[in-house]
Amino acid sequence: MTMSLALIAPGAMGAAIARRLTDHGADVMTTLAGRSAGSIERARRAGMRDVDLAQLMHADLLLSVVPPAEAESLARQLAPLMAASEAPPIYCDLNAVSPATLARVERIVHASGAAFVDGGIIGPPPSDRAMPRIYVAGERASSLARLNDLGLDVRVLEGGIGSASALKMCFAGINKGMTALTTLMLIAAGRSGAGGALRAELEHSLPEVVDRIDNGIPDMLPKAWRWHPEMREIADFLDTTAPDGENMAGRHAFEGFAALYEQLGDSARNQEMKRLLDSLIEPSPAKA
Repeated sequence: MTMSLALIAPGAMGAAIARRLTDHGADVMTTLAGRSAGSIERARRAGMRDVDLAQLMHADLLLSVVPPAEAESLARQLAPLMAASEAPPIYCDLNAVSPATLARVERIVHASGAAFVDGGIIGPPPSDRAMPRIYVAGERASSLARLNDLGLDVRVLEGGIGSASALKMCFAGINKGMTALTTLMLIAAGRSGAGGALRAELEHSLPEVVDRIDNGIPDMLPKAWRWHPEMREIADFLDTTAPDGENMAGRHAFEGFAALYEQLGDSARNQEMKRLLDSLIEPSPAKA
């Protein structure tokens, strides 16, 4: 029997996941009303079926793959439809949100009568060269393990609701936090006339950081506008996990990283910063 999934929305990650699923025989539905031409084209290439919102309720699973700031509003939008459905799909939130945001989404979904699964995606969109890990948690998390037979890498965690999102927050905090810190120091060195010397010292002492400069920063720049809400979700996450009086350092750090990514994502404000970064990045032969 063909597995049916509703996947919102066909961005870079969502469309790549959908393509993997349709290539393995799944029926993947989405709603394209009001979507951009780019989203419509990605959905077409991924083999997604355009339906109205009510038809999404006939799916076995609903995968929410949207920017962090849209996770809660999407759940609110779909809640009346799930409540009206005799057998709503299992709702899996795969977004980079803090456990606090996740708890609000869970309450909305449970109030609608649908089952809920906590999830987090770590890694790049599925391709011939790479496959992200999709971590899931909660009572119904094993339902998503079936997606392993459809070309995905789904890993069920033993922790309860919130553990998959916490894993995503911690990994993203380390990975994207290091990219932000490296970017800040490069900009400061470039503005102080020490850019070339810093790069030379890094090549000698910390060559692994040079790889982050030459590969991670160019990869980050077109995505910075999407990363700053995630940094604020991490700041909220650190607030909830630190003892009283010890949470401000983490919040301040990630609020600062969010501000950096927001500025880099604003084409009207980031030109000087990008020029400094470009002068200190050596493109790999494959990208040159």
